[in-house]
Amino acid sequence: MATNEGVGAPGSSLHGLTGREPAFAFSVDSREQSDADARLFALPVDSEHKATKFKLFSLAKPHMQTFHLSWSSFFTCFVSTFAAAPLVPIIRDNLNLTKGDIGNAGVASVSGAIFSRLVMGAICDLLGPRYGCAFVIMLTAPAVFCMAIITSASGYIIIRFMIGFSLATFVSCQYWMSTMFNGKIIGTVNGTAAGWGNMGGGATQLIMPLVYDLISMAGATPFVAWRIAFFVPGWLHIIMGLMVLTLGQDLPDGNLKSLQKKGDINKDKFSKVLWYAITNYRTWIFVLLYGYCMGVELTTDNVIAEYFYDHFHLDLRTSGIIAACFGMANIVARPLGGVLSDIGARYWGMRARLWNIWILQTLGGVFCIWLGRSTSLSVSIVAMVLFSICAQAACGAIFGVVPFVSRRSLGIISGLTGAGGNFGSGLTQLLFFTSSQYDTAEGLMLMGIMIVACTMPVAFVHFPQWGSMFLPPSKDAQEEHYYGGEWNEEEKSKGLHQTSIKFAENSRSERGKHVASAPTPPGGTPEQV
Repeated sequence: MATNEGVGAPGSSLHGLTGREPAFAFSVDSREQSDADARLFALPVDSEHKATKFKLFSLAKPHMQTFHLSWSSFFTCFVSTFAAAPLVPIIRDNLNLTKGDIGNAGVASVSGAIFSRLVMGAICDLLGPRYGCAFVIMLTAPAVFCMAIITSASGYIIIRFMIGFSLATFVSCQYWMSTMFNGKIIGTVNGTAAGWGNMGGGATQLIMPLVYDLISMAGATPFVAWRIAFFVPGWLHIIMGLMVLTLGQDLPDGNLKSLQKKGDINKDKFSKVLWYAITNYRTWIFVLLYGYCMGVELTTDNVIAEYFYDHFHLDLRTSGIIAACFGMANIVARPLGGVLSDIGARYWGMRARLWNIWILQTLGGVFCIWLGRSTSLSVSIVAMVLFSICAQAACGAIFGVVPFVSRRSLGIISGLTGAGGNFGSGLTQLLFFTSSQYDTAEGLMLMGIMIVACTMPVAFVHFPQWGSMFLPPSKDAQEEHYYGGEWNEEEKSKGLHQTSIKFAENSRSERGKHVASAPTPPGGTPEQV
């Protein structure tokens, strides 16, 4: 396949790389999908055997079963990572924690996942999401149990850091959905899976105080009850890890290792997968964007219960219930962002997805500023809920675009983007919530200003075949050039690029119905959704 003239180095142009960008790490032999193949699946599928319909309450194998395993494992990790937050008023008295200790523990809880999410991206690309998800859940289970035996501030910070490694399941969650569902519905699927998983950050605000109260009612003292309570998320880790390992499936056609043995999937080179990820400028813009939607959500999960407890002098249960509203909004907010992304793309293509990100995330920043400036309980709750909805919807909108940035380096780019969320959270907490320079209300206001400012670079994301927020598609750019152009002639001669070409064909719907876009290559069959 010929490439456009004048193509530069990967990621070098703000108008996109029209011939040498990443595709997908799993290269499947190019064979026309037969009716017999399609009948093997309970849901209708495309030429890559990715589901083209999303039935939320179905357990159809492998697509919907994978969906439910994915979000529930991520939910479990969110519960354990933020299980300490609603119990901080008790834990700080038991361990004599200072404001700095609490702030540093909050930073630690999200910092561990920066590294683990990067590693998870590579594991998904090379070993498959099933192993990555199962192993990280089970390997972090001992850290959750160790919360019961800590006796010092340093131990508290270290253990929360170790538990935070489990948040790498976000990367396996989003990667897994991208291997199972067609691009036309990927915003909805990714948004729902991650949203329901993130809901654990709100659910733990209800679960842990309830478990604590039940243990206290059974006769335990407060300083013993909070320790025993951590056995609940600890056992959830073990159970979910075993379920993912035994019931999960890497790809629609089977597990990665077995497909590689059959010769149905070719092994890619890690060096190339990594290179195409880090040299794509879009990767780094989405790292920044995610740092100030998911990152601020993680920050708020750590500080919001204590904020209402101290600022409005509420009791532990009441402040926990209010704080739970922030995380529980994920059940609808993040899926909403993905749904809006898919609906916009249906009519106006990729450009609508990008506008959707900017609108939602900027509104989230505005409502965060309002939360920081409000002085009454009722106004603070309204501002918090609106901030939560917009920030979480922006997360869903971002992962409505990330799967289209690259196919060859999808895992690593997902890992980098996810790590950006944790880095943004750690940086924000370090700047605004770990010292006495700002109180929590001032920190929230300044965090809102940063959200608005850090959302602006989305305007620079340009796909040559689809355009950007303000610019139309590049002349003569085609999906096949973008997704197939990263393979060199030797790789093409071996047929390694065929899955990229299939994905390019399936992604033509990103042109939208009402947007003039690149012409379809001879013999192509574009689908308008």
